[in-house]
Amino acid sequence: MQAELTQTDIRILQLLQENAALSTADIAEQVGLSQSPCWRRISRLEEAGLIRKRVAVLDHARLGMEVIVFVNISLSAHGRQDLSAFEVEIEKFPEVLECYTVTGQMDYLLKIVTRDIQHYESFIRDKLMTLPTIREMHSTIAITEIKNTTELPLLTQL
Repeated sequence: MQAELTQTDIRILQLLQENAALSTADIAEQVGLSQSPCWRRISRLEEAGLIRKRVAVLDHARLGMEVIVFVNISLSAHGRQDLSAFEVEIEKFPEVLECYTVTGQMDYLLKIVTRDIQHYESFIRDKLMTLPTIREMHSTIAITEIKNTTELPLLTQL
């Protein structure tokens, strides 16, 4: 269900996804509201689940996590219990940043980050491939990051 948003709501969301550290006073000034109504709007957006959480976006390379891998996974069985079991286990691995069910020949697409290729290999051997539900796995290692953003295209959705 899509929420009914005003132009002001969209601008607040845009500002917060650009910089979650902005104060309510800063946001209020930029959207043309006083601080209390701006705070109430932000609270309403949080309560509605449009703002899931506020985080800092870290630089993986500067933190020594050089390898990004996209992994396609096919499960050996496709019953509801098999899917759920796989998803519960994937949640436990901090190396897996994102996990999606997908259409096509494979069942899941994972985005994995590791320090180096050796760490990726041990993650695959010691953790991922130990899951009994995995039938097939194909890895694609990212060479150059061209674009990486968490900002949704809010203004293009109007």
